[in-house]
Amino acid sequence: MASEKVGFEGSGGNLAARLDTPDGPIRAYALFAHCFTCSKDIFAASRIARALADEGIAVLRFDFTGLGASDGEFENTNFSSNLEDLRYAAEFLRQNHEAPKILIGHSLGGAAVLGMAEDVPEAVAVATIAAPFDPEHVAHNFKDSIEIIENKGEAEVSLAGRTFTIKRQFLDDISSQNQQERIANLRKALLIFHAPGDESVGIENAGLIYATAKHPKSFVSLDGADHLVSRHADANYIAKVIAAWATRYLAAEPESHLAPKAAPGQTIVTERGIGGFAVSINSSGHALLADEPAGYGGLDTGPTPYGLLLSSLGACTAMTLRMYAERKNLPLERVTVELTHKKIHAEDCTDCETKVGKIDEINRRLTIEGDELSADQRQRLLEIADKCPVHRTLESEVKIRTEITA
Repeated sequence: MASEKVGFEGSGGNLAARLDTPDGPIRAYALFAHCFTCSKDIFAASRIARALADEGIAVLRFDFTGLGASDGEFENTNFSSNLEDLRYAAEFLRQNHEAPKILIGHSLGGAAVLGMAEDVPEAVAVATIAAPFDPEHVAHNFKDSIEIIENKGEAEVSLAGRTFTIKRQFLDDISSQNQQERIANLRKALLIFHAPGDESVGIENAGLIYATAKHPKSFVSLDGADHLVSRHADANYIAKVIAAWATRYLAAEPESHLAPKAAPGQTIVTERGIGGFAVSINSSGHALLADEPAGYGGLDTGPTPYGLLLSSLGACTAMTLRMYAERKNLPLERVTVELTHKKIHAEDCTDCETKVGKIDEINRRLTIEGDELSADQRQRLLEIADKCPVHRTLESEVKIRTEITA
């Protein structure tokens, strides 16, 4: 999994975010909203994002305005500004990667994703974790200060060991939300997680959400879990259930976007119709993907063309060494080939014929495992690596003939 710090403009300034992406192809993007006064780095958020990435789902999690590393003052925020921040987050994904197909919210973040889901038409599935039915439920966290807030306009309250200023506008905002109507008109698949023993947001909230929502809807009991989902096992369980459940609602890639099965010795490449560069490959009946990184306008759903080129050389090298070792009865246990590619100035290459402009340089590092191999045998294997057919092709004259078919 890769985890990248990103940022985007929110309702009160720049919002600090993190995008967690899988090592392999991305099945879908998800947007995660954290709990009240928490941050994107709370254990439940980070652990669920990591587990979803392991399942092929990229996750964007961010700090709401005034929290974590995001700009703005928390005392000037409210539930409506949280909804606005989520809309900005969805637009960030839409513009830079792909609109989120899955919306996930923890506690008040769950109420928030239910509240803004209609603004993300691309989303097909919503999952809530320990979410209140009504945003006004969070007022119980500072119920002893409500009278002061209403009379004086604001008050300092202690939440999770930290002091926050809550203003009257926050109370007015959460009391004005029509969450029941939003849930009733969700029109997306809904998955509700809740612990029967949740002491912060009672299980009755899950029942109200479930009763109000229309099908398809599902409920999963988190027996034994706490409100913050602090146990690793509970967070991993949630992520795996979300990944398995969401697959039913993630449309499979159209057949027309996949390369047709190629004949033996043939390779077919076709555009997939997503992102700027994503392609589907079929080589002798074997399916592959290729793409460009997000920084170059792609979706990073597969290796780059040069990545495939290095893969070809690496695979050929390992196979050639294995064939030679088997033929010579060498005690070779395992071969690992590491490769990188870059452009260099021809004048910097002392053993190259070309002396003007730039040339391609591939660096190949071999790890030869086998305690019983002698120094001479290892040297011979190094020489054999240069005799791999793909190596010879890359260093020989190659003629590529191209034609256009109707």
